[in-house]
Amino acid sequence: MSNNRNLRASALALAVLGTLFVGQAAASGFQLREQSVKNVGRSGAGSAVADNDSAVVSLNPAAMVNIEQRTVQFDNTVIDLTASFHGGGTILGVPGANLVGGDGGDPGDPTLVPNMSAVFPMSGSLEGLYLGVSVGAPFGLKTEYAPGWVGRYRALTSDVKVVDLTMSAALKFDGGVSVGVGLIYERAQATLSKAIDFGTAICAQAAASVPTSPANTCFNPMWALYPLYHPQSADGSLQVKGSDTGIGYVVGFQVTPNDRLAIGASFRSQIRQNLHGTLDFNGVPALLGADPRFVDGPGGADLTLPSIATVSVRYAFTDNFRMMADFQHTGWSSLEAVTIVRSNGTIVGSEDFSWGNSNFISLGGEYDFSDAFTLRFGIGRDKTPTNDVTRTPRLPDNNRWLYSIGGTWNVSENLSLDAAYQRIEIKSPTITLPVDLATSNTSSLYGSFSGHANLFGLSLQYRF
Repeated sequence: MSNNRNLRASALALAVLGTLFVGQAAASGFQLREQSVKNVGRSGAGSAVADNDSAVVSLNPAAMVNIEQRTVQFDNTVIDLTASFHGGGTILGVPGANLVGGDGGDPGDPTLVPNMSAVFPMSGSLEGLYLGVSVGAPFGLKTEYAPGWVGRYRALTSDVKVVDLTMSAALKFDGGVSVGVGLIYERAQATLSKAIDFGTAICAQAAASVPTSPANTCFNPMWALYPLYHPQSADGSLQVKGSDTGIGYVVGFQVTPNDRLAIGASFRSQIRQNLHGTLDFNGVPALLGADPRFVDGPGGADLTLPSIATVSVRYAFTDNFRMMADFQHTGWSSLEAVTIVRSNGTIVGSEDFSWGNSNFISLGGEYDFSDAFTLRFGIGRDKTPTNDVTRTPRLPDNNRWLYSIGGTWNVSENLSLDAAYQRIEIKSPTITLPVDLATSNTSSLYGSFSGHANLFGLSLQYRF
């Protein structure tokens, strides 16, 4: 009897839990590293010690001292994710009954990630002071599965946008030392949806009203109370929208003991977002229309975006050839669990994610063919924060390799153009999610994803 009541209560939680998170991004988790096209061309190597790259406003403000002129920069990267799912699932309490539906198609469409940055070296009595501003996307992605896919009860559409306005300042001291600090004003928006198996909810309600009935009453040929409803017979959907703003900071330093060597480090703080929005149900059957669990209304959840610590090194072997390396630690352990709460304080449910911290390493280089043309290349290794126990199709993430190439064309003393291409190879992640009423899952889902991503970047920089 208690299990049937849990089934009835689970449909809303099943629909909401996990909807604050998205599928594959260009970095592990849903992190984005496309603030700079130059950076894309090096697979992220040297991000905290970059030369002539105003994207350091948000990556390491201390490296703004590497820019000699007032600079405005526009970076645009298209992320094209290709992925496919192979697997299936079963229905609670119905041995041998499988979920029906397709493989979901390719959930990723080409998505543009724009960034803008500007750096202003001060002069006169303020010489040694550098000011900068940037607008960019450090997290986010958009994915969409076909409506009738087998995993529709876990995920359909995910559209998450996180945009930062960063205002930074740096001071340059004697001895090649500089320090920088930035204030981050962040806006987060999410629009997500998934299907709800109202057929199972009605069956659970019916079984609860007839205690002597077996758990799989809806599949009993003698069943007559609600003969039109059975699992997967009355799919509806839930769309969740939410937004919030938060404040954070970034700090960094850079040391250049000589003309060939540069060492830099930066730390970006956690930013807490208390997403407020609406829960909108569609296709609720009349039998459940009075159930308060399926009533539209306001709600939200807390989301803490992770801290990021970066260490970079750049060494010039010759006047024309430089190598860079990066180590980055992202504090994804801030994503332990998600609790969905209505505006009246009622807890809808909670789901364990148990993400771990992740590390990223990369190595890249640059070669100047002439004053006009520079070639870039890089390779990187990114570790996923997800795990085999709690991984969901909302984020079928896994470890990945990055391979990049890029270049710069200095059109004139004032204008330069950058281009980059990056290929991301993702280790096939597995999904093994069981039926579990404790986590509000009324069907299982199992299988594996395969996929990769292609990134294409173009940038314009103007110096004056």
